Amino acid sequence: MNLYLVQHGESRPETEDADRSLTEKGREEVSRVARAVARLGIRPNRIIHSGKTRARQTAEIMSESLKPLKGIEPQAGLSPNDPVSPWRDRLEKSTEDLMIIGHLPFLDRLSSLILSGAEDRGIIRFRYGAVVCLERVEGRWYHRRTVTGQDLEI
Repeated sequence: MNLYLVQHGESRPETEDADRSLTEKGREEVSRVARAVARLGIRPNRIIHSGKTRARQTAEIMSESLKPLKGIEPQAGLSPNDPVSPWRDRLEKSTEDLMIIGHLPFLDRLSSLILSGAEDRGIIRFRYGAVVCLERVEGRWYHRRTVTGQDLEI
């Protein structure tokens, strides 16, 4: 199973936009990363997101390039401070390649928990719009690669 963790793209501050929609820079960066991961052959079966505007917009942009077989959908339990252990348990039972688009600190805690067994290790440094690729092999999780917009500015 492959798991792709994505922090939403850069969004407007709440004082400027209560919905915190993506900035133009955020849209462009997510689009660039989505095209790059599509060229790498990354094709999640499904893309899920927190339902917050910035995560939904990021999921829509990713979906345009990755064309997930089962589409995109909001899921409860992916907000910034939601508990991560229910997701670890759910992922342990899953066999489909999945992309989760969410927020910090949730993604940081989830990746730390599944890679090290502890939520507070801070193993992955997330960036706006970046795709962190994890792979489960024989019941153990491994970090395969991270694709960021900064990598593509060369």
